[in-house]
Amino acid sequence: MRPIENTISEKNIAEGIYRETKIEEGFFVLKFNNESTENQLYRREVSSDYIQFHFCVKGSGAFSFNNGNYRLPILEDTSLLLYNPERDLPIEVAVAPNSWVISVLLPIKKFHTLFSSEANYISFLSDENKGRKYYKDARISPSMAIVLNQLMNYNLHPSIKQLYFKGKAYELLSLYFNREEDVDVEQCPFLVDEANVSKLKKAKEIIIARMSEPPTLQELADEIQLPLNKLKEGFKQIYGDSVFSFLFDYKMEVARQLLATGAHNVNEVGLKVGYSTASHFIAAFKKKFGTTPKKFVMGLSK
Repeated sequence: MRPIENTISEKNIAEGIYRETKIEEGFFVLKFNNESTENQLYRREVSSDYIQFHFCVKGSGAFSFNNGNYRLPILEDTSLLLYNPERDLPIEVAVAPNSWVISVLLPIKKFHTLFSSEANYISFLSDENKGRKYYKDARISPSMAIVLNQLMNYNLHPSIKQLYFKGKAYELLSLYFNREEDVDVEQCPFLVDEANVSKLKKAKEIIIARMSEPPTLQELADEIQLPLNKLKEGFKQIYGDSVFSFLFDYKMEVARQLLATGAHNVNEVGLKVGYSTASHFIAAFKKKFGTTPKKFVMGLSK
């Protein structure tokens, strides 16, 4: 990790702004704020000693690794957790227009100390998983969204910014690992198997690639060679939602972005995301965003 001399650094890249805040030694909060009309690319070195949390507050982005050979998209209201003790994972993120991404970086040793007495319920902190790489994407909870927006938008005297960011960064991590009282704290045993995690990732890729004509749950389970109940259980544990609820949210986000480009009309967008009739697409879009596609497009020109 390259040293940071200033507690808070900011640099303008085109119309986008990158801001890095040093919470304490080795603990950083990064803010990527792209208010331009074009994708903005940000790069930062990160060593293998660090665990990374990435949160898309608004819009979308995409992380590239291994010289661009591996790509991880991140959509609005979703998060990524990344850790690989075997190799450095420098951040290279393309932030879409009108998008906000917040990242939290801290050394894995420091991270372990935060959970020293309760690490048993976090699967990758267990003794058997030490030294193994870890990846998870999940939905951002409403309580996390509040903290993330507070980090993006604040009006504070400069003398207390570091204290404020420190409190919010710890609050964010606490909410990320918060357990609902009615949730079984035992991690599903079959997910420890990396092969099964890989199958669930493949399931997500399949439904995204075929979102206009997705397979049934049984067809999907057969294709990834995983029992139907394990597909349902595992998908919800990794991605925080059922298969088709996840797909619905993904389709609506794609539709929103396509409409925002102005290059497609409502019927075309509806067909691209799998709706054969405009009325069904309009109803679905309104259910998700509380407005019709036409009103959404009209609002962009104001």
